Amino acid sequence: MKILTTVKRVVDVELNIHIENGAIIEDGLQYVINAWDENAVEAAVQLKENNGAQTTLVSIGGQDNIDMIRKCYAMGIENGILIDDPSLTAPDSAVFAKVLQKVYETGTYDLVITGKQAQDTDSGQTGIMLAEYLQVPCVSNVISIEVVDEEHIKVSRLGDTGTEIVELTLPAVVTVSDSINEPRLPAMRGIMMAKKKKIQTMDLAELGITPDEVGAAKSEIAEFMKSETRQAGQKFEGDAAEITAQVVALLASEAKVL
Repeated sequence: MKILTTVKRVVDVELNIHIENGAIIEDGLQYVINAWDENAVEAAVQLKENNGAQTTLVSIGGQDNIDMIRKCYAMGIENGILIDDPSLTAPDSAVFAKVLQKVYETGTYDLVITGKQAQDTDSGQTGIMLAEYLQVPCVSNVISIEVVDEEHIKVSRLGDTGTEIVELTLPAVVTVSDSINEPRLPAMRGIMMAKKKKIQTMDLAELGITPDEVGAAKSEIAEFMKSETRQAGQKFEGDAAEITAQVVALLASEAKVL
């Protein structure tokens, strides 16, 4: 089985992000691998370890993405591809999916594993669009992957009313939830070996596709807005009877629920 997985470089949302005039202030920002993509990488590596799968990773972006790819090497990914092209200045899900379609077609993969969504846009569309372009089955929000045989896998996904189990005929695309696994921390030996591994870097021409074939982005971010500051809560003091009376009074007078 040949597996293709994807990683995106995103702003570290664990840090404070400052917004001014509808835009994110770039000074002091730090970038990391998208969290759901780390789960996708871990899922691919586990399939390599348990089922002998061949693993390839692709990232779309500039040279800053190289460190991310090397981290994925250290986790256990075997091959890395970087698509770096000046025309891909503001890609959206559709543009990413179109480029990934070409990567898939040049490598003839059996399974594509992507993160469910990216933590910078939360759109959750790239993997699903890719499956549509490829005309292959797709299951989203996957929490487990089981290899049935060379042509079939069985996946569990979080549905609206519980866990759903779906059997897929390969080739297929799955987008994984962060509940599927706990991404490993690379060992020092893996980190040192990753520094020596080759990364295949291509622009669109080398990939065999033109900017016109990729097409323009179909969506754009109009502006960023600060979230509302959460108001401080109220503290009640006294014995249980006094506190209960205060809470009931507020529910009746302010919340209007009684």
